[in-house]
Amino acid sequence: MLDENFIIECENELKEEFNKIDELARLNSKKVIDAFHKYKLSESDLHGTIGYGYNDEGRSKIESIYAEIFKSEDALVRNQFISGSHAINVCLQALLRPNDTLLTITGTPYDTLHEVIGIKENNSSLMSYGIKYKEIDLVNNDFDYEKIKNELKNTIKVIHIQRSRGYSLRESITIDKLEKVIKYIKNINKNIIIFVDNCYCEFVEEKSPIEVGADICAGSLIKNLGAGIATNGAYIVGTKELIKLCSERLTLPGEGKDVGPSDNANRMFALGLYFAPNVVASSLKTSILTSKALEKLGYNVTPKYNEKRADIVELIYFNTKDELINYASGIQESGAIDSHVKPIPSPMPGYDTDIIMASPSFTQGSSIELSCDGPLKKPYVLFQQGSLTYEYGRIAILNAINKLKE
Repeated sequence: MLDENFIIECENELKEEFNKIDELARLNSKKVIDAFHKYKLSESDLHGTIGYGYNDEGRSKIESIYAEIFKSEDALVRNQFISGSHAINVCLQALLRPNDTLLTITGTPYDTLHEVIGIKENNSSLMSYGIKYKEIDLVNNDFDYEKIKNELKNTIKVIHIQRSRGYSLRESITIDKLEKVIKYIKNINKNIIIFVDNCYCEFVEEKSPIEVGADICAGSLIKNLGAGIATNGAYIVGTKELIKLCSERLTLPGEGKDVGPSDNANRMFALGLYFAPNVVASSLKTSILTSKALEKLGYNVTPKYNEKRADIVELIYFNTKDELINYASGIQESGAIDSHVKPIPSPMPGYDTDIIMASPSFTQGSSIELSCDGPLKKPYVLFQQGSLTYEYGRIAILNAINKLKE
């Protein structure tokens, strides 16, 4: 049975990495508070609207704040989005028309987009409407520039880049890699729309995808930017023209951003964003501690504790299915909600194998709260992310490690 001394030993070896995270949190906090000040968010803006949602000043200010933080022309930040996948679906349906071609250059997107695109047959998919789809895999965790160049000889309307892994084992895409490939593509054809799935990546690095040339990007608010306070919603940021198209796909043509009641969302979106730099920092520290501790115990992990990170996700490779289940159970019983519940592998919509998911969270499906999940198949990899505070994270990690010994 490992005790507190094991965690303290790990922390002593992580001081330099933790200092880097603290500095990142300071930079991102300054970015957030400067945006709040610029748009003069007031107490009265937090109350929101009902009905059609006309003249929602708070909603407009929050979207301006998002645009300022991401350095984009415009933003769509709405509680009408069900998830990050929903926001991505809205983007793709807004940007593509019959006979257009969508090209993804980070391999097959994660499972929840398979029916959106038509990789898995669905009568409501993009492909069912005559939209063409192609994909290019990464090579050695980087973009396949030669294949991209060859594909750009054809007519491509939108390029899709998924920064985080999903359930693949490749590395996540850093801002540096993203900037390099965007410049490469735009030098060949500046008119191609580059769309970035930014889920899990917000505030992990100093720059946003828009700052390095992406035209549009999207993410969930029950991940990084909601800070565990937002209970639903997602965002899209990008050029005014593209945000208009997305808003009219979300609501209806001719009304777009002008409608959509915020109800109680303005307060939780603003408060979540305010706390996000610190919560993301806590999540990163928890991931780094996990990496260090599990590696000390002989497990393969990625990223390593001192590697550059693009998102909040940590992969842990277990030797057996039982180890994976035991660790997940340790995370579940360490949380505040449903700690008495044992996670059981089961089918999940959008996935082709049983999934185990530990999510002792205040918000269902929140992955900025400490959680982990993974498919029950070889190699036995668990994808861990989140933690609203580092202190709760370190408690959970020690408990989950000891659960492995049972």
